[in-house]
Amino acid sequence: MNAAERRAFVERHRTCVFGYQRKEGPPSMSIVYYTMDGDDLLISTMAGRAKAKAVQRLGEVSICVLDEQWPLTYLVIYGKARVERDLEQTGTVMMKVGEIMSGNPIPESARPVVEQMAKREDRVVLRVSPEFTFYTPPVHLNAGDDGSKMHHDYGQRLPWYASNEGAG
Repeated sequence: MNAAERRAFVERHRTCVFGYQRKEGPPSMSIVYYTMDGDDLLISTMAGRAKAKAVQRLGEVSICVLDEQWPLTYLVIYGKARVERDLEQTGTVMMKVGEIMSGNPIPESARPVVEQMAKREDRVVLRVSPEFTFYTPPVHLNAGDDGSKMHHDYGQRLPWYASNEGAG
């Protein structure tokens, strides 16, 4: 996958595994919805949740974007992250996530209700700016195939931006 294909993969999907290092113990992971703003992934969460606290503490996360189609493929993104508290932006992200979850557009008339919910739940936006990706070519076993012709390959750490292609 080249840089344009990796970017298109992330733009086409909507769910990911959000990972970060806890203060103690093993890394944490959770499934979240995301939307895009240019190259950045935007995730809505409550300010008091561990995800937001970890972003403030560490400033970096791992995101595993899921294909959602079987056979499953994925793309891991490593990037800088920050917490943003703009209510209008939070409302926009929440409305986009609502559209993803429901499969239907959320009318602009719902914005005041969504923004009230954002205030009540102390919602923030986590902005993840990709720096590197990790891609492993998918290996699929077709019906009736005994696996004798399967070929596994190594994954690659690749820079997000095409100008750095191959520098990973």
